Amino acid sequence: MGGSCCGPGAHPVHLWPPHFAFSDHHPWDLGPHSSPALLVSLASEVQDLHLAQRKEMASGFSKGPTLGLLPDVPSLMETLSYSYCYVGIMTGPFFRYRTYLDWLEQPFPGAVPSLRPLLRRAWPAPLFGLLFLLSSHLFPLEAVREDAFYARPLPARLFYMIPVFFAFRMRFYVAWIAAECGCIAAGFGAYPVAAKARAGGGPTLQCPPPSSPEKAASLEYDYETIRNIDCYGTDFCVRVRDGMRYWNMTVQWWLAQYIYKSAPARSYVLRSAWTMLLSAYWHGLHPGYYLSFLTIPLCLAAEGRLESALRGRLSPGGQKAWDWVHWFLKMRAYDYMCMGFVLLSLADTLRYWASIYFCIHFLALAALGLGLALGGGSPSRRKAASQPTSLAPEKLREE
Repeated sequence: MGGSCCGPGAHPVHLWPPHFAFSDHHPWDLGPHSSPALLVSLASEVQDLHLAQRKEMASGFSKGPTLGLLPDVPSLMETLSYSYCYVGIMTGPFFRYRTYLDWLEQPFPGAVPSLRPLLRRAWPAPLFGLLFLLSSHLFPLEAVREDAFYARPLPARLFYMIPVFFAFRMRFYVAWIAAECGCIAAGFGAYPVAAKARAGGGPTLQCPPPSSPEKAASLEYDYETIRNIDCYGTDFCVRVRDGMRYWNMTVQWWLAQYIYKSAPARSYVLRSAWTMLLSAYWHGLHPGYYLSFLTIPLCLAAEGRLESALRGRLSPGGQKAWDWVHWFLKMRAYDYMCMGFVLLSLADTLRYWASIYFCIHFLALAALGLGLALGGGSPSRRKAASQPTSLAPEKLREE
């Protein structure tokens, strides 16, 4: 086979209805359909192939297989088969054509483990499902649309966004874990651990295909390529910036690769704003999407400026306390933005945010102003090595 080595074998091509989303008001609405994302990615992969071929012609000699490069341009039938592939039909995850091709061309599919990885991935889903049902029952979203809700005291209104976002997370955790389990059951997205695969992008290191079933069975595999959610990372990461990386991970790779890198700006915050604008459009035309997504760049700018201005000046104990406060505020910022995402309409979103005095917007503006006054650097210039990514101990992280 050409390129990376693993997927579950030369399976027959399956055609199925295209990737789609549930309606906006369905309780399991998971966002935009992914066929356009697949085709954008495929066009980029084909372009990379053409560029590599031109370089070979210009240099006069042929190189060996390039990591992630397609062997040839897919035919129309191959493109349709990729677009309509049954894996991830309802909830994703996003996958590249190279990942799809590796799956079809896996020489020893029987050597790729699926049952144990599936059980290891699936075990938290029933708990998350129960927590979703309980929290959505005790704190129904519809209550926020009723006039009686706004007669409640301010602390009650502030608190309500916390269980709403909790139910939102539990719902997506279940759906995305189930989607990953569907891929794992099919052996889709399996690569040797040595390939150091990334969510969405696939292997980052060249891994020659095994030459025999015995060698294939001796390899250790993972399914990082199709991993779409890191539940512990989402809940325990310190920064808004990191929270985005752990959520809908394969789509985050797609956004970074095809939207963020081509943004008409150099600033990290402005590029993020461009990416969030297009992400909101991808989800739909509801104003709540735009209000929520476009609050993220403000939070990114605020946390970046203030953190670079103050955190490095603190003692180790002070930095640890800072991280806990930062984590708490990060979670409240996501609670706040989630309300726009679930309420959808301009009137409902602004009514709720006004009832809590647009607290996150004003807090972010104050943090940004303070960071600028203290000489904090741009988020894009901060040294990530000195910043924490998670409050959760590594032994608690998902495998």
